[in-house]
Amino acid sequence: MLLSSLLTQSAVPAVCLALLLSGCKNPQAAERSAPPPVPVSLASATQESLPIEVAVVGTVDASAVVQVKSQIAGELLRVNFREGNDVDKGALLFEIDSRPYQQAVRQAESALTKDRAQLRQAEAVLARDEADLKNAEAEAGRYTTMLKEALTSRSQQEQVKTRADVARETVRADQAAIESSRAAIQSDLAAVDRAKLDISYCSIYAPISGRTGNLLVSAGNLVKANGDNALVIIHQVSPIYVNFNVPEQHLRAVRQLASQQGLIVRVSPKDDPSRSVTGRIRVVDNTVDSQTGTIHVKGELPNRDAFFWPGQFVNVAITLGMNQNATVVPAEAVQSGQDGQFVYIVKPDKTVEPRVVQTGRAIDRRIIIQKGVAPGDSVVIDGHLRLFPGARIQPVDPAKIQGTKL
Repeated sequence: MLLSSLLTQSAVPAVCLALLLSGCKNPQAAERSAPPPVPVSLASATQESLPIEVAVVGTVDASAVVQVKSQIAGELLRVNFREGNDVDKGALLFEIDSRPYQQAVRQAESALTKDRAQLRQAEAVLARDEADLKNAEAEAGRYTTMLKEALTSRSQQEQVKTRADVARETVRADQAAIESSRAAIQSDLAAVDRAKLDISYCSIYAPISGRTGNLLVSAGNLVKANGDNALVIIHQVSPIYVNFNVPEQHLRAVRQLASQQGLIVRVSPKDDPSRSVTGRIRVVDNTVDSQTGTIHVKGELPNRDAFFWPGQFVNVAITLGMNQNATVVPAEAVQSGQDGQFVYIVKPDKTVEPRVVQTGRAIDRRIIIQKGVAPGDSVVIDGHLRLFPGARIQPVDPAKIQGTKL
């Protein structure tokens, strides 16, 4: 027992010494095991007044498309424009051989002259026959009186009356001939006008101002009247239309703004979103597409410099109002994870916390945060790769972070 007591008494100082030494070494080990702060760049979420916009993809259409065709048949003599160039309304495009139609005009004018001469002749015959009728009626009246006084026979009186009846029918025939001549003259006048109209069709002018497409018929070919194929197709590109679909939930706002003050539409090409053109809504369709849940809208753009082209896909944005208290963060702050989009929020103790957010639309490299971030929150905008929940951070300039990456 004495030996065990001595052993026990000698072990106590050793245990205390071991505990003391271990207590001195733990803080240094813990300090060596803690990771260094992660250098990151920070930004603060701000509260701004931003427009409420609906952004969709649309297509550009010409405001007018005309297929230029010939209204007469003949040889195409000349083409007075270069395909692909702009033409003004009323510009001479094509010339068709007018000689056959000039001959038709001369023939129609000759027939008109002939029928007018026949009319004058029929009027002269009518005047002569009317004089004969007047004499025959006077003679028939005398013979009727003479018959009553028994100064002539009934047969002579009837012969004179018959001559008067014949003269009367002759006058009627002359009047019918005159009406026929007048009708022929009207027909000749119509033929002359038609022939002259055909001559005018030999020169084909641009019905609208616009840009010509490919020339589909070259000079020297025979063209048909109102043929199946157009000679050229003209697209009017100033103004120009943009067609797009708006989700059904915005229909009420779109209709109200379009009817009250005119709804503004902003259009930009997909390859150059920074350059936009402003126009106005022209038509809001009268039905909602039940399959897509959208309504078709047509906007009109001035397009004076022919910046947009028919068939082009464009970005379209319409402003439906103002969001007075929008929370905005730089677009670099929003990351994608398994649970959706998130940002790293910096807590007061200089550690970070990932927070899932609900984002709105992007505006000039900024994103509206609808849920998850409050104005004034500090968020990480660079240096995300080394972060994890609870990581300690060291705010630095973005340039320094780029330097460490290199």
